[in-house]
Amino acid sequence: MKKREKVKKIDNVIFFPGMEKRLTDKGLESLQNKKYTEAIRLLEEAKELDQDNDDVLIGLVLAYFEAGNFQKAKVLAKELLHKGIGDYFQLVDLYVTVLIQLHEYQEIVSTIEALLEEKEIPPERLEHFLTLLQFSRKMAENKSLDLRSEEPEEDTDPDSLNLLSLTSLNEQMLAISRLSDKNIRPYVPEIEDYLKAEIGHPFLKTILLTLLKEQEVDKNIKMVKFSEEITINPTGIADVRHQPKMISIKELLENRLESSNPVLFASISEMVERIFFTSYPFELEPETPAAWAAGFQYLAQEYMGINSEINELSKDYDVSPVEITLAIQEIEEIEKISYPNL
Repeated sequence: MKKREKVKKIDNVIFFPGMEKRLTDKGLESLQNKKYTEAIRLLEEAKELDQDNDDVLIGLVLAYFEAGNFQKAKVLAKELLHKGIGDYFQLVDLYVTVLIQLHEYQEIVSTIEALLEEKEIPPERLEHFLTLLQFSRKMAENKSLDLRSEEPEEDTDPDSLNLLSLTSLNEQMLAISRLSDKNIRPYVPEIEDYLKAEIGHPFLKTILLTLLKEQEVDKNIKMVKFSEEITINPTGIADVRHQPKMISIKELLENRLESSNPVLFASISEMVERIFFTSYPFELEPETPAAWAAGFQYLAQEYMGINSEINELSKDYDVSPVEITLAIQEIEEIEKISYPNL
C-alpha cells in the first residue's frame, strides 16, 4: 500500500499533499510566460512549504530580478550561494548580474576574488570572471572617487564627456560610468557622435544605448557597429535582456539541453547573452534562430572539449550546415570583442 503524504500545517493553515508541486509548476509557468508578479506570489507560497526546493528558490530569484526587485533577488541569491543550492557558477553569474543592476561593484569584486582564492573556477570560465573582476574594480574605484568629490549640484552646463578624444577604453568606460545616476539628456549630442563613430567600442555603445533607453530619450539616432549603420529610436527597441531572437535561441537550447545537460546549457546561455549584448540592437545573420542555437552549442562543446559535428547538429536542429557555419563565424568574430580590454 502506498504511504500517504502528511498534511502540512503552517500558521494554522492546512496545506494538502502535492500543494508544493502545484504551486511550483504554476509559479514556473507564470515566470516563463513573463507574469512576474504572479510568479513571485506562487513561488513565495511554495517556498513556505519547501524551504530547500532548488526549482522554487532559483525561480524566485529570477522572478524578483525580472520584476525589477533587485534587492530581494540579491538577498535570496546570496543565501542560496551560502547554502550551496543549485548550480554554483550559474548562481554566481546570476548574483553578479543582480549586483550590476544595483551598482554594487565592490561586492562583485569581493565575490570574484573569493572564487579565485578557492581556485575552483573551471578553465573555460576563468577569462569571463577575470574580465568582470577588472571591470568591477574600475567601476568601484570610480564610484569611490565620485563619493569623495561629491558636491551639491548646480544648474550649470555639464562637463563634456570627450569620449572620442579619450585614448583608452578604460578612460571611456570611466566617463560612461559617471552617467549612471545623472540626467543623460545634456550629453545626448556627444553620445550620438560616439554611437555613429567607427572607432567606438560595441560593448560601450550598448551601455550608452541602454542608458538612453532607460531615460526614455525619444529621438532617432544613428548607430554604427561592425561597419553597418542603422537608425533607431531608443524608446522603440526591445530591452537588451529581452531581444526576440535571443529569447528564441535560448528557448531552443533550453528545450534540448536544460534537462539532459544543465551545465552545458548554463555555459551556452552565458555566451548567448554576451554575444547579443555586444551586437545589440543589430539583427544578426543568418536569420534562423535554430542556426544560431546549433552554432552556440557547437562552440560551447568545443570549448568544453566535447566533440561536435555540424552535420549532426544540422539534423538535430533541422537547419542547413551552411547556416550553422555562418552563425559560428559570426559568433567567433563578435566573441573576440565581447568585452573591452580594460
